[in-house]
Amino acid sequence: MNKQIKTILIDLSGTLHIDNLAISGAQEALCRLRSTDKKIKFVTNTTKESKNVLYNRLKNLGFDIKKEEIFSSLAAARQTIIKRCLNPYLLIDSAAMEDFEDLIKTEKHDSVVIGLAPEKFNYDDLNNAFRLILNGASLIAIHEGRYYKRPDGLSLGPGAFVKGLEYATNTKAEIVGKPSAEFFKAALEDISPEEAIMIGDDVKDDIAGAMAVGMRGILVQTGKYRPGDEDTITPSPTKVCKSFVEAVDEILNSLK
Repeated sequence: MNKQIKTILIDLSGTLHIDNLAISGAQEALCRLRSTDKKIKFVTNTTKESKNVLYNRLKNLGFDIKKEEIFSSLAAARQTIIKRCLNPYLLIDSAAMEDFEDLIKTEKHDSVVIGLAPEKFNYDDLNNAFRLILNGASLIAIHEGRYYKRPDGLSLGPGAFVKGLEYATNTKAEIVGKPSAEFFKAALEDISPEEAIMIGDDVKDDIAGAMAVGMRGILVQTGKYRPGDEDTITPSPTKVCKSFVEAVDEILNSLK
C-alpha cells in the first residue's frame, strides 16, 4: 500500500457491525479514515434490509456515513431489472422490498431474483421459483454468500438456495453483487482498481473478488472470518488484520 490509494471500499456487516452491535472502535476508526483525502464507499451484499433501513441502522450505531456512499447488491439488482425491463419473482426479505416496490407487476414473471430471505426459503416459495425457471425465467442471484454472522453465530446465506435452484433446473445463476467484477467496477466508478483497497470479512466475496479486478484486499478477522480463511485464496490477501480498527491503522501508516 502506498500514496497512490484514492478510494477505500468498506464492507458493512461483519466488518463495521454485526446486526445492532458495532465492531469495537469502528466508529472512531472511520472518523480517522475520513481525515484523509481518500474517497470512501461502503459496498455491501446485505439483502435483508433496504438501503434506507440499513442507513438508519448505521446512523443509530454512531457511524459517520452518508446514504449516497452506500453501494449495495440490492442497488445492482435494481439496476439490472430496470435495464432489462424485467418482471421478477422476488425472493427477498420483506425489509428490503421498499427498494423494489415501484417495479412489482402482477403479470407473468420472467425472472427469479433471490437474496437473503429466510422467511422465503420455504418449500412453496422455492418451488414457485423452480417452476418459473423451468418455464424459461432467468435466475438472478443478488449474491450467493455461503453464510453470514448473526449475534447467535454463523447462519446459512442465500448461496445454498441459489445452488439448489441451479441444480434442480440445470441452469446457472447470474450474480450481480460481490464478488462479480461488474459490481466492483461499478462501485469504483472512474477510479482504477490499482488505486483502491477493499476491507472486508469475507475472504471470497470481499477479498478474492476485489483482488481479481486488480484491487488490494485487507481481510479482517471479525464477522464471518474463520481461522485459516486467508490461506484459501490465491493470491493471498494484501493484509490480514484483527479488525477494521487495525486495517485503518495499516492504511494510515502507509500514507505517512
